[in-house]
Amino acid sequence: MLRARGYADDNARIITWSSSCQALGDQSGNPSKRRRPIMTTAAYQAGDRVTEDVVLVPFTAPHLEGALKLSQEMSWPYRLADWDVALQLGKGFVLQRAGAVIGTAAWWPYGETHASAGMIIVAKAAQGRGYGARLMDALLTSARPRSIALNSTAEGIMLYKRRGFVPIGIIHQHQGIPDERYEPPRSGLVRSMAASDFGAITRLDHNATGLERRQMLEKLLQSGDGYVLQRDGMARGYAISRLFGRGHVIGPVVAETASDAQALIEAALARIGSVFVRIDTSATSQLGDWLEGIGLEQVGDATTMILGTPAPSSGPARVFAIPNQSFG
Repeated sequence: MLRARGYADDNARIITWSSSCQALGDQSGNPSKRRRPIMTTAAYQAGDRVTEDVVLVPFTAPHLEGALKLSQEMSWPYRLADWDVALQLGKGFVLQRAGAVIGTAAWWPYGETHASAGMIIVAKAAQGRGYGARLMDALLTSARPRSIALNSTAEGIMLYKRRGFVPIGIIHQHQGIPDERYEPPRSGLVRSMAASDFGAITRLDHNATGLERRQMLEKLLQSGDGYVLQRDGMARGYAISRLFGRGHVIGPVVAETASDAQALIEAALARIGSVFVRIDTSATSQLGDWLEGIGLEQVGDATTMILGTPAPSSGPARVFAIPNQSFG
């Protein structure tokens, strides 16, 4: 489910992987009190007769092409593969009218106690009718009683607050092409991840996040490259870099210190070269100035919110970058 600054990237618009009030339709909670916008697509040229024409169904693979068209309408450069990975890892709902996808929403379970939510989109021509709220309420019914985290734009905060979500942090989105070419680290502190590291990495991730994310990590590593920061013979941090959107995303990044996180990111940058890179990091990560300095400009932010109780993390490692704003 960012504040717009004129960037034509995956989060340049107000709506993101999580959601916004623009995507979620009626901000007053009463669609009948709002004037319906002018129909702009063929699906609505005949007039929006009754909301009963729109059906809510489970999000399945045949809906992926329609979901891709929705993201393209929002000027997001997500690939079909990005949608496919998200659907393989999560669950969700689609709104259809006459067989066309006009809305999506998804959530990702992390064990039986926690989840993240996102991918809440409503087609421009269908906004203002309460369809986004309908999707969100179906998602909450499906995912509860798990505690649910999401990343919200400023426009979406009040809608989520009405459903019991509370703010717990800020995410900064950095992206761009790095100003310089990085060389692989020579200190031996960071190395490529091996299959034998996976058990240690999942334990490290669980200690840092409090979440059961084994399935997600396994899936991300199938299509990406992993890096391990090792000290005293033990894994102390890790990072994953993979194709996503306009180029690559580096995340998750889990480490004990900001300098260790930088070392992991530099190892990933050395591997992928001078390409478009995105990194989503907490406002408290102490990475912001460094990322700006290497050419990854901050282009927006999102408010992390939760319905329920945050997952208890035990450290000492913590999260310095997330895989994307939906997976959290």
